[in-house]
Amino acid sequence: MVAIKSKSEIEKMKQAGAVTYGALCAVRDAIRPGVTTKDLDMVAERYITSKGCTCSFKGYGGFPGSVCASVNDEIIHGIPSNRVLNEGDIVSIDVGACYKGYHGDACRTFGVGKISTEAERLIAVTRQSFFEALQFAKEGYRISDISRAVQEYVEANGFSVLRNYCGHGVGAALHEDPEVPNYLGGGRGIRIRPGMCLAVEPMVCEGKKDYFVADNDWTVQTKDGKLAAHYENSILVTSGEPFLLTMPDGQEV
Repeated sequence: MVAIKSKSEIEKMKQAGAVTYGALCAVRDAIRPGVTTKDLDMVAERYITSKGCTCSFKGYGGFPGSVCASVNDEIIHGIPSNRVLNEGDIVSIDVGACYKGYHGDACRTFGVGKISTEAERLIAVTRQSFFEALQFAKEGYRISDISRAVQEYVEANGFSVLRNYCGHGVGAALHEDPEVPNYLGGGRGIRIRPGMCLAVEPMVCEGKKDYFVADNDWTVQTKDGKLAAHYENSILVTSGEPFLLTMPDGQEV
């Protein structure tokens, strides 16, 4: 069942979203050659807890980190570790903050130092595919309209969309109904209504969409070893334009 958020719930989600945004900013500022993904995890956790929130991801389903830190060919669910980031790497940081029982969820892919032109284009296309989809996160459209917008934009730019993993509702649980695929499946999906909160998150592969799950049972990687990028915001559907809970005042990370 899809939850329609009350005014009080929305206020808590705005707080959670603002802290999630701040954590991404803090991590962005810490990224440079020589840092480890565990270093970045600690930056995010310190920021989130300093704001009176808890880390949504830590312990979720047994996940050991406060962020997912996915490097290069890792698409999603990278576990923070002593892996050192090098010049030219890209790293996707997915993070959530929980405020009084309500979650924010967002992701960005960052370059480490100077990155290749193709890596820059992959990151830019992944980001823009989110904003193509955002046009349909409005009353009267269906979930499939969001899915179509992501897939068509990504594939028109020569990249591919990860299958079997998708966006979702967000609120009192980190993952709620409905599922929000980044590709068209078998149905049109539910009609979108004001008060819904959706985490829309394109996951885009430079090469083919084929993937495998690493031996740690979490990290999803491209089978061809090519790069991947990830972009996500938590969205509040209103009676007008959608509100980005994890981009306060429309400011990009």
